[in-house]
Amino acid sequence: MSTTSPLVSPFEVSVPESDIADLRERLSRTRWPDRETVDDWSQGIPLGYLQEVCEYWRTEYDWRRFEARINRFPQGLTTIDGVDIHFVHAPSPHPDATPLIITHGWPGSVAEYLDVIEPLRDPTNHGGDASDAYHVVVPSVPGYGFSGKPTRTGWGVDKIAEVWVELMARLGYDRFVAQGGDWGSRITMSLGIRQSHAVQGIHLNLAICDPGALLALGEPTEQEQAQLGLIDTYRKWESGYSVQQATRPQTLGYGLTDSPAGQCAWILEKFRVWTDCGGHPENAVSRDHLLDNISVFWFNACATSAGRLYWESYENDFADFTPVEIPTAYSAFQKDALVASERWARTRFPDLRYFTEPSPGGHFAAMEQPALFVDEVRAGLRALTGAPVAGQRA
Repeated sequence: MSTTSPLVSPFEVSVPESDIADLRERLSRTRWPDRETVDDWSQGIPLGYLQEVCEYWRTEYDWRRFEARINRFPQGLTTIDGVDIHFVHAPSPHPDATPLIITHGWPGSVAEYLDVIEPLRDPTNHGGDASDAYHVVVPSVPGYGFSGKPTRTGWGVDKIAEVWVELMARLGYDRFVAQGGDWGSRITMSLGIRQSHAVQGIHLNLAICDPGALLALGEPTEQEQAQLGLIDTYRKWESGYSVQQATRPQTLGYGLTDSPAGQCAWILEKFRVWTDCGGHPENAVSRDHLLDNISVFWFNACATSAGRLYWESYENDFADFTPVEIPTAYSAFQKDALVASERWARTRFPDLRYFTEPSPGGHFAAMEQPALFVDEVRAGLRALTGAPVAGQRA
């Protein structure tokens, strides 16, 4: 572990064999509900498909493969304000590399980014230039994955952004750039708003912007009308999970923590809805990689603590459209759950220096299209310094 702080200790993922046996035994005793009364996903994840995935999880899935995969990267643990923070820290072999922190959201984890770390830290071996090199830090959000679980309130988006600044300082990075999607986007925006002394610029693959600000610009284009329609669809059909987690995460957590099939269903459904998958999640992300992420939730029993981030931040965050004044890049992957046009994004990001509309790809772009995601991060962050841009300049 390369660090300048004695407060950081090395970490490796190692789940006891007894926990793996317990998972398999619980899956074998799943008490299944009756089948849906429709022939699609409109009532939720279909019984037959979930049974198929859970049987694969029980009999064929190899967690040790994932452990070996993540443990190829240096990882650390440090305690900040009483909570253990887990992170992957992959310094670049290029000494002039820029420090970069990448933040996941829900229902994500560090598992989302394992395919993009190497190209970002060592671009000369992955089709890039040394000027695109980053010292990559990918932390587990408090309450998620291998990080600790806050035991008191107050751990919302702004608090996590504050903790990220301390984490980066302990790793020797007083100034850095940041990237994020989902809650990671909100945490990254908070870094840009409230921690700009430490943040040079940000790259987002989700931008939450004020619909009223778009309407104030005049008649929305056909594309923007469709984007506004995504908000209506989300509120009507897709936001139930967030309302439950924002209001009663503790109640929900009992079932998800006790039942691996329940935890699997709760997460897997979102990969069908939010990815560019043509109707089936495994068209976008392989079954093993889906289960890697789900297993991170299961083995760390973090359904409740992860859901509390909604309780802490959901209502205030979604009503907060504070402008982000620092240099910003936005890759609007076209199959994301919510998408903003360039002029709409500019209502919140006045210093928007890079804007593209990549396709294919959706909400979990780093898992769905890792090579394209890397290209977007490189081009977007390059634009923040005014250097030539490989993608489309805003």
